[in-house]
Order: sequence, then structure tokens, then C-alpha cells
Amino acid sequence: MKEYNLTTKMRSCQWDELTEEQREVVRIAKEQTENSYSPYSHFRVGAAAKLANGIVMRGANQENAAYPSGLCAERTALFAAGAQYPDQPVVRLAIACYTDGHFTKEPGSPCGACRQVMVETEHRYGDKMEVLLYGEDETFVFESAADLLPLIFVSENLKG
Repeated sequence: MKEYNLTTKMRSCQWDELTEEQREVVRIAKEQTENSYSPYSHFRVGAAAKLANGIVMRGANQENAAYPSGLCAERTALFAAGAQYPDQPVVRLAIACYTDGHFTKEPGSPCGACRQVMVETEHRYGDKMEVLLYGEDETFVFESAADLLPLIFVSENLKG
């Protein structure tokens, strides 16, 4: 039997350590929590995906009484970007979570399905997408969505 250790690279930043471009997408992600439809969990998530052409696509989680029919903020933003600007890579994605009257102290972490979509977005364009997970106490910065999903599954895995 072999044992492997998986490691990932992540930076923890204070607000003033982020660049203005990073703060811009985080601000938009925070604003997007207001567009969340989350009457069941009351956990509002906003996302902002900055494209290579400078346009920022926005997303917010959308819940449904039939729970599997809802969609996470990250996927609403990334799918909208792919549908409206299919030739534009996503260069930066920010995610913010709001509950109990305030933004979460610790950064929220994307679910597995969102991580897969994020990695597929990178793979689609052949370029890394910086990911920022906002928390009041710190923001996690990943150079690539693949850092959130170290054993990635992409189209090459479907070939024999």
C-alpha cells in the first residue's frame, strides 16, 4: 500500500493586504448576498466572477422547497458567465457568506459540486482562476480553483 500526502497552497489575508482588484470582486460578492433567496437555510451566499474582459458576473444562492432544485452562488455566477460570455475566461472568483445578521467571521468554503464546476471552468479556458473566500476575520486566497480540489476530474479522465 502507498500513502500520499496532498497539500494545497492558500494565503490568509487581511482586508488591507488584498489588492484593489481583489477587494472589488469581494465587495461585489458581499453585495450579492442581498440577492440570495434562502428562506430555508437563512444562509446567504454571494459570488462575483471577474472575466478577462473586465466584466464582473454576479451570483447568489437560490433555494427551493425541493432542496435539490436550488443552486449555489458560485455556480449561478460561473454558469451565467459561460452562457453570456463563452469566449471569456474567469480570472477571479470571490465568495462571501452572510447569516445571523452579519458576514461570517471565517471564510465559507464552496461545496464539492461548486469546486468541480470551478475546476471545469479553469480547464475549459486553460487558465487559472484566482479564488477569494471572504470572512470578516480573514480572506483565503487561492491561486487556482484546483487548489480547492487537489484530485481534479476533467475531460481527460473520461478517456480510456
